[in-house]
Amino acid sequence: MNVKNERKMKNMLLLIAACFVTTAATAQISYGTTVELKKSVLLDKIKGGWAGQTIGCTFGGPTEFKYTGGFIPDSEPIPWYDDYCKDVFEKQPGLYDDVYMDLTFLQVMRDKGINAPASEFAQSFAHAPYQLWHANQAARYNILQGLMPPKSGYWKNNPHADDIDFQIESDFIGMICPGMPNVSAVYADRIGHIMNYGDGWYGGVFMGAMYTLAYVNDDIPTIVAEALKAIPAESGFHKCIADVVKYWKMYPDNWKQCWLEVVSRHGAEVGCPDGIFRGFDIDAKINAAFCVIGLLYGGGDFAKTMEIATRCGQDSDCNPATAAGILGVIHGYSAIPEYWRRGIERCETYKFPYTDISLSSVYDINLRLLGDVVKANGGTVKGDSYYVQLQQPKAVPLEVSFEGLYPVERRGVNVELDSEKSVSFTGKGVVLMGQVTQKVAGGDPSYTAQIEASIDGQKVETFAMPYNFTVRKYDVYYNYDLAEGPHKLTLRWLNPDSHYAVSCGDLVVYSTHAATENTMQ
Repeated sequence: MNVKNERKMKNMLLLIAACFVTTAATAQISYGTTVELKKSVLLDKIKGGWAGQTIGCTFGGPTEFKYTGGFIPDSEPIPWYDDYCKDVFEKQPGLYDDVYMDLTFLQVMRDKGINAPASEFAQSFAHAPYQLWHANQAARYNILQGLMPPKSGYWKNNPHADDIDFQIESDFIGMICPGMPNVSAVYADRIGHIMNYGDGWYGGVFMGAMYTLAYVNDDIPTIVAEALKAIPAESGFHKCIADVVKYWKMYPDNWKQCWLEVVSRHGAEVGCPDGIFRGFDIDAKINAAFCVIGLLYGGGDFAKTMEIATRCGQDSDCNPATAAGILGVIHGYSAIPEYWRRGIERCETYKFPYTDISLSSVYDINLRLLGDVVKANGGTVKGDSYYVQLQQPKAVPLEVSFEGLYPVERRGVNVELDSEKSVSFTGKGVVLMGQVTQKVAGGDPSYTAQIEASIDGQKVETFAMPYNFTVRKYDVYYNYDLAEGPHKLTLRWLNPDSHYAVSCGDLVVYSTHAATENTMQ
């Protein structure tokens, strides 16, 4: 072969190699190709993701759910100082619940492998000593009563199925699946249906997809648009995030106008009874919208992204945590300004509550699991190079919680059960909020109330209500399968104990028809 032909052959081989392996992040993602990621780059991105979550959670912590139904005004300062993360670890570690919840599941994978079944994750989660709320606590109760996933997260068994819970616990899934959103969705199915369904599940699928794409692309609008392809277009979640993108394009310099447009269309709570006809909104899609608003309007700036995601309100610690985590993966820990990194460096060896994992130890755990996932899904690891086959996001199946139901009434029942209490309502579904409370000291702390529920004189269920807050039943009673019309719910306390009370709070009623102005009067 002459020199000229040899040069042509080399150029051709280089061209072929360029089509096969790419290392540059661009606005377009070359799906179907293989990307090479160096170990040093991966570790920097992994560190950026975990540090970003921790910084964002700390930053937004003081305002969590203090602004419900409105954004935080610019006149209210959001403080930061070098020892902030360290002080939270030492004095208020429970703030990091969305991080140590990630780590609960990560520990299962570390100990049982990446193919651990849903039951392993469910049992570890249900028997953990920490307190839970909303979809997580409803799922924990279900599991402890023998109702395993996916039934534990299904909306007819979990009034909080559309809540944010899995969305804020899914970061680690995306972080072990670089460039592989469809693999991430498989893990999301296994873990996310423990506590969520429908839009609540989609929150974790979407965030996981954004993390996976953050490894291989640095264009935030592209990451958002491509990750959204993992969510069925018919879903409320997809429509909400699509509206964020729409109004960001219409008002590129005014995140508050975007916020107003999105909240006016998607800010009415339908599932979580705590938020029905209230400003409180823990729904996954609206909080995901706030995270995306932070990312889009933040323009890649770490501080600006966190501040906007926080000022959007509602779950204002979890939303900046997710946004900062994704940004941390996009640019890596080394790109986080020193102003923020100083806080992490002072507590990097501190173990998160209820875990044996610190920030300094999670990086290698994450990398090892990432390598296992890569090798299990068509990629390879050779020395310090990880070769990943890029996946085009495919929409997961359509799930709709509370389908055909509309909240039409909320009223305070506010009674304590004696031997029996009844309440009448008109609709197709009902949720009665409340819990077991202590009236006088001296009772058995393991006491569990046994309650019999009847609808229209017919016994429908007998259930347990533990006094112990960690294993409590989150709502007293719920039923979404009634015939539309008038009903009477009767509750009988089968084993009264004078030390305790079964306290019933608000009643939320659902109908097959949306409430009108007249019915709301």
